[in-house]
Amino acid sequence: MSTITAKLASLAGVLLVATTLGCASTARTEGTGEYVDDAVLTTKVKTAIFNEPTLKSAEINVETFKGVVQLSGFVSSHDAETRAVHVAGEVAGVKSVKNDMRVK
Repeated sequence: MSTITAKLASLAGVLLVATTLGCASTARTEGTGEYVDDAVLTTKVKTAIFNEPTLKSAEINVETFKGVVQLSGFVSSHDAETRAVHVAGEVAGVKSVKNDMRVK
């Protein structure tokens, strides 16, 4: 009876370790919790940009990876570009903002 218990305990330990490592993040991939956090940040940044009347939010794309927000797309002026970066940077939880927008 004790060998069966030991085998079940070992199996449970292996499954626990596999599950924990499967959800862990690496330098190039996000863990499950980080993915959800980034999705929330992306939504918050998009909302903040949408609520800024001087910006055309439909032409600005937002992506987030580990708290770093990347803005891409087109803006009408350098002032709009600067404003979008500033608005994104003010959102709680944003670590930094990468600007890949183009003035058209």
